[in-house]
Amino acid sequence: MYANLRNFQVRVMAKMDLSMLRSKFRGSMLGALVGDCTGSPYDNGDKLSDGTKLVLQRSFDKLEGPPFKAPLMQFTDDSAMTYSLAKSLVERRELDIVDLAKRFVKSYYQEPNRGYAIGVLTVFQKLRNNKCTDVLSPAKEQFGGEGSWGNGGAMRISPVALFCYQNYDKLVEVAKSVSEITHTNKLGVDGAILQASAIYQSLHLDPNEELNVNNFIDDLIDKMDKIEKDEEGLGLSEPQPYKVQLNIVKSLVAEGEGAEPYDEKVVQKLGNSVAALYSVPTAIFCFLRAQKPIRGIQTENPFRRAVQYAISLGGDTDTIGSMTGAIAGAFYGEGKISPNLLQHCEASEEFRLLGDKLFELAVAK
Repeated sequence: MYANLRNFQVRVMAKMDLSMLRSKFRGSMLGALVGDCTGSPYDNGDKLSDGTKLVLQRSFDKLEGPPFKAPLMQFTDDSAMTYSLAKSLVERRELDIVDLAKRFVKSYYQEPNRGYAIGVLTVFQKLRNNKCTDVLSPAKEQFGGEGSWGNGGAMRISPVALFCYQNYDKLVEVAKSVSEITHTNKLGVDGAILQASAIYQSLHLDPNEELNVNNFIDDLIDKMDKIEKDEEGLGLSEPQPYKVQLNIVKSLVAEGEGAEPYDEKVVQKLGNSVAALYSVPTAIFCFLRAQKPIRGIQTENPFRRAVQYAISLGGDTDTIGSMTGAIAGAFYGEGKISPNLLQHCEASEEFRLLGDKLFELAVAK
């Protein structure tokens, strides 16, 4: 399985300078943090007005400009869980599902005001009550036994893509296990796998070469074709729904801005909600669309353009911003992320260090 992809990986790893690869690991961790911190002030589920988009533009301009004193932009549950996952992988040097569950629970009870969803809180309470002796049952009991289809698994998955840099089959397995601590519905799990796959692909591509957008999407479609099964019984109008969404991504990128209102069409077709199916493909789209200039976003930096565009679409802005940042950071590397901006993001040094540690584990395998 994926024999051609593995051969490609070997060639890329031999070709890619290790300093560039380290930068990509840092970039993915920092990109997830930046998207979360910059997106959280706009996370009210609403469409952003033209005035709010202008505020967003000016905010990025100021954050990337000359240093100034200001309170740190705090991260949300997205980055809190990403941090816990990265720490567990680094310290255990393998996926330890019980250790990870304990870290999630401990992090929540130490800092409960990070914006955790109510459903996740119920899972954490049950995990705390059973002392994590049964890690999977609390999530399986959610929503009448159907499990959550939200993007909570996808939002924290970037460390898995880094940790499994040399082994895609393992990535699929680990991403599934990590997601199922809180999200057991197949749509939630597959969303986490898709997000990890997009980061994985970005890690293996040279940012100095022009990105072939169609190939990037086609590779993801091929991966999801192998992962998705017939979704009959989930109340969906289409089987293999992520493949459907990725084909929409492909058509929207090809269309470009075209006739107005383009952004409304993107939200209508791809979504911007907390559902994994209607947010993970949107994050992938934002990364790919930002390869070229976007009307209303004034920057030459494609990393910033991707994150700012993701936030400008409204809805679940911190999570879609974070997922977009993780993919874009994995492609461009740390160098495209403004150091001045990072100074305003909570725990940026810790996230950079975790990127280094995950890099060291990945290349040592």
